[in-house]
Amino acid sequence: MSIIVGFVPTPAGEAALVAGIAEARLRNEDLLIVNSAREGALVDKSVAPEDLLEQAARRAADAGVKATVIQPPYQHDLADEFLEVAREANASLIVIGLRHRSQVGKFILGSHAQRILMQADRPVLAVKADGANF
Repeated sequence: MSIIVGFVPTPAGEAALVAGIAEARLRNEDLLIVNSAREGALVDKSVAPEDLLEQAARRAADAGVKATVIQPPYQHDLADEFLEVAREANASLIVIGLRHRSQVGKFILGSHAQRILMQADRPVLAVKADGANF
């Protein structure tokens, strides 16, 4: 089994990575770091640069955790694709970061994190960046 972390280059993504490494170390499990982009998108701010992903894997290794980084593209829905990766990896835990959004933003844009929390068939640890207010 493994711990799966949804990682994006943001403070919330950093918080998820830190929590994922801690959980993987505590449970003596491998870590799967997932950073995904919409297939065919020319620009996607959620895509982490290669050096940042290498650094994330190194940080896990420095903590004694075996980590693998994957960047599967998604076509239709990020939450569905992410949950499918968790099922395929037989993840024992999903770790995601949360960010503050306004009530209007939540209503209009929806929330990948909310869908992952509600639809996951395994435990989900949702963390927020230090200083984030909800």
